[in-house]
Amino acid sequence: MHEIGIVRQLLRTVTDFAAENGVQDIREVVVDCGELSLVIPEYVEELYPVVVKGSLLENAKLTIHVVPGLAECEDCDEIFNVVEHKGYCPNCGSFNKTVLSGQEFTIREICVADQRP
Repeated sequence: MHEIGIVRQLLRTVTDFAAENGVQDIREVVVDCGELSLVIPEYVEELYPVVVKGSLLENAKLTIHVVPGLAECEDCDEIFNVVEHKGYCPNCGSFNKTVLSGQEFTIREICVADQRP
């Protein structure tokens, strides 16, 4: 289960951001998790509270957006969902493709509390 390492790195990245920017209260962390990234969103959600316990993110909500794994067929230029079509182009049946999206695991947003004086 490599997701624990991913959640730990997420914690380090957000904590470093908070320290560099004087942020004391993080309300939400939004991440993009690609269908082809080999990261299982349910595992990340399950591990998140355990990993962030006692940290700046302990009360921060985690929101995960699943990014579809899209590819373009190199033979007929059809754009299709790789997972849905098991890697084959639904138009021509070719396995030759260029992946366009769905391999990422990225922090999209860090939502902080209003810290105005």
